[in-house]
Amino acid sequence: MDSSRVKRSLFILNPHAGAIPVKLILSEELKRRKNELEYFRSLSIDESGNRIKQSFEQYDIFIAAGGDGTVRSVASELIGTKKILGVLPMGSGNGFAKELGFRLNIRSLLKDIKKAEYHNVDIIMVNDMICLNVAGIGLDSFVAHSFDKLKARGLWSYIWVTLINFIKLKPVHIDLKIPGEETISEDLFVLTIANTRQFGNNAFIAPDARPDDGIIDIVLLRPFPKILAPFFAYRLFRGTLKSSKFVRYLKTDKPFTIQTAEKRFHIDGEPVVISGDASIRINMNALSVLKTKHCKL
Repeated sequence: MDSSRVKRSLFILNPHAGAIPVKLILSEELKRRKNELEYFRSLSIDESGNRIKQSFEQYDIFIAAGGDGTVRSVASELIGTKKILGVLPMGSGNGFAKELGFRLNIRSLLKDIKKAEYHNVDIIMVNDMICLNVAGIGLDSFVAHSFDKLKARGLWSYIWVTLINFIKLKPVHIDLKIPGEETISEDLFVLTIANTRQFGNNAFIAPDARPDDGIIDIVLLRPFPKILAPFFAYRLFRGTLKSSKFVRYLKTDKPFTIQTAEKRFHIDGEPVVISGDASIRINMNALSVLKTKHCKL
């Protein structure tokens, strides 16, 4: 492999992401390939941002090695530039990474880096915060806030937290206003704003969403008898939620607002608190993302 081309990439590694065996294997692989690539262990969003700024002109491709939070922190420094984002997915959900075809395989990723091909994708803005994948309020946001408090990470911890929050779930009243199109005032279990199809782990909340079409997909999940939860879960992972009478889908390219008394939102699975209106808009073709051989865009 042409190391001069691979050297143009910098891995931003979150040492807290991923299971311990994965982290150990990754660390050894990065050390073994130290003549081919460079990496930096980041302990915070600020630290990642500072390192990217310091070495911005030195690299063409910045690889976020971690979960959705790591990807967002790296992407936030690259929006509106010609620098390219790559992902080595090590998180619990990895929704954005999965949709763009990234795998936990360094050899495959290095081949993609060598080609250095990319495509431009949209970014959703929630007030002044970026959203690469999905954002929203309701069950998924409550799960994000609960999961963030856990010491134990991983898929099974996430499933457990989801079950607990679903048992306690009550509808949230939401007012959604799309100027010139529609005003909605409803009690909902979930309101999702989607740039891609899935939350992560192949849970397809917005099966028709694409990150490069200039459109925001909105999913409204109305309250339903909780005994039907297994059927909803089945449809979610099959990508067939559209067939449910409790689900409504909207699409818009216009800015809109969400008003609710509930403050617990999530953005790309990360818990955030929003007091007052949430203003949503699309920023088209704002981010260059490395092309992978597995990407279907």
